[in-house]
Amino acid sequence: MATACHPIRDTRELFNPSIVKVVLDHAGMARYFSRAPVPWARDAFADSTRPCSGASLLPAHRHLCYRADFLRNYPRLERSPLEEFEALEQLRALWHGYAIAVAVRQDAPLAGVDTAEDLERARALFDRTGHRR
Repeated sequence: MATACHPIRDTRELFNPSIVKVVLDHAGMARYFSRAPVPWARDAFADSTRPCSGASLLPAHRHLCYRADFLRNYPRLERSPLEEFEALEQLRALWHGYAIAVAVRQDAPLAGVDTAEDLERARALFDRTGHRR
């Protein structure tokens, strides 16, 4: 299985539960996905009286997409407890032992459509550019 990500450089993205984060190992393989800010910068976030210096210093990555050929086999896999808990389908593949290679992009694509507000933003963009819905 393969997917893509990009570095999170905005603290708001890091703490946004609609944005899926991926933890990578030294070889660029996914080790975990979460809606929570991972990895958790224990020392940087411990002092709530001083503002965080920004997510740009953290090794946090936003998950983007999948490779299509794996998705044909995915529905045959049984749902996993981790998938149920985090509400993230990527955890089903990890639970069943699949390796997930991750391509790291430095640039962030246009924002995804993950919430009702995102859908409205996308519809407005289509309307402004003259595309039909």
